[in-house]
Amino acid sequence: MALPVAFFALFFAWPVAAIVARGLKADGGWRLGRIADVVTQPDIRHVLWFTTWQALASTALTLLLALPAAYVFARLRFPGKQLLRAVVTVPFVLPTVVAGSAFLALLGHNGLLDQLWGVRLDTTVWAILLAHVFFNYAVVVRTVGGLWAQLDPRQEEAARLLGASPAKAWRQVTLPALAPAVAAAALMVFLFTFTSFGVVQILGGPTFSTLEVEIYRQTSEVFDLSTAAVLTLVQFVAVGAILAVHARTVRRRETALRLVDPKVTARPPRGGGQWALLAGVLLTIALLLVLPLAVLVRRSLDAPGLGYYRALTDSDGGTFLVAPVHAVWTSLEYAVAATAIAVLVGGLAAAALAGRDAGRLVRGFDALLMLPLGVSAVTVGFGFLIALDRPPLDLRQSWILVPLAQALVGAPFVVRTMLPVLRAVDGRLREAAAVLGASPWRVWREVDLPLVRRALLVSAGFAFAVSLGEFGATVFIARPDNPTLPVAVARLLSRPGDLNYGQAMALSTILMVVCAAALLILERLRTDRTGEF
Repeated sequence: MALPVAFFALFFAWPVAAIVARGLKADGGWRLGRIADVVTQPDIRHVLWFTTWQALASTALTLLLALPAAYVFARLRFPGKQLLRAVVTVPFVLPTVVAGSAFLALLGHNGLLDQLWGVRLDTTVWAILLAHVFFNYAVVVRTVGGLWAQLDPRQEEAARLLGASPAKAWRQVTLPALAPAVAAAALMVFLFTFTSFGVVQILGGPTFSTLEVEIYRQTSEVFDLSTAAVLTLVQFVAVGAILAVHARTVRRRETALRLVDPKVTARPPRGGGQWALLAGVLLTIALLLVLPLAVLVRRSLDAPGLGYYRALTDSDGGTFLVAPVHAVWTSLEYAVAATAIAVLVGGLAAAALAGRDAGRLVRGFDALLMLPLGVSAVTVGFGFLIALDRPPLDLRQSWILVPLAQALVGAPFVVRTMLPVLRAVDGRLREAAAVLGASPWRVWREVDLPLVRRALLVSAGFAFAVSLGEFGATVFIARPDNPTLPVAVARLLSRPGDLNYGQAMALSTILMVVCAAALLILERLRTDRTGEF
């Protein structure tokens, strides 16, 4: 636990505490009254209200559209199912900047809807809600569908034999068993949409602002650290409450059910109802997930002769100090370094949490590991600049600053992927190896590593994809001569002109292809034990 605790204390707790203290401390004392002053401001109350209700609306809409797909992937067997599962998961690992760019190409000025019917939906709440569904669709499908596939169908069949209608059997038998997974998925979606930044920043325009966007505005545009600090505390409390409820829900899911092999529960579609449901799910996936990405690719090809892609090799001296294509190699280098850090820190944390002698304090650290996913990444990035600015940790000019921020987001995915597998390793194997004279290092190398190698590779892939797309913290600390892909896309979109817009679409397409390739590799490595998140 020593290295994970030190890592999160130094690169998460300290930067967040530093920016909060900088905002709420004045003349040697704490300005606690500032909290009430900020949260009672009409514009801040509007931000809090919009953040909450759009997260609730996004969660409800995601559940409504994704639960039928969870059933299809859990209970039906059809050609191309594994490929379709990968397609569904691609949006989740895409950076929010790419999701925003895709819907901007679909719903914005000169987008597909604008060209066909003269309708623009960018800078509307519907664009934000649809983009959130696009981004979180896989969360419901994988979380609920993973459990649904392991529920014994004979229980529902027994209720049907006793006279229950299909709807009543599902409502009274299957739904109560699925409730913990549905609740866990809903909480995860709410968490991701409550802290939404890239999607709202691109699609919301000046009209809509979430807590995360407002924290960014207060720190980078208004330079009001006290307001940003208060909003950070509000978000921290809200995220802590969500994670506490989520942890309790997941424990119910893990301990209250008896599960079966998912291979025996999937069957070919039977009857018109199941075929109609499968067709509806395929249509939803095509329109909601595939179409925005296809439009994104098409917009990147609007210029003759791959003009927008060729323009990426030129430095205009305005948006960047280097050619935009340089961001591709910079992002890959940073993502590799961040993945190495995340796997090291997350792997050690998972090993400590999986031990049978793990105490309550160690288990409590499990919940704290999830905080970087919910606490403002903007706060973490700006906190890096404030806290890591003097020896012996003056890292402001160091390249390692960006991978450290990205690893904070990747490490929780490593822990969540490796922990179930490590807990499943039979401790008697380790004991037998130790009795035969093996050192602890050799026991790990020859007993644990072969069993968890696949999970380790899957966790590394997730950490790589997440690191590649991190935006909230990186936008503060990426240097002008070394922008990452998400930062480069956001900067290009912020400048007027068709060339800048086309280059943003081209960079977004490149980023999407890289993330999709990483995901397809993950699908080949995936097992039923390591394939859920």
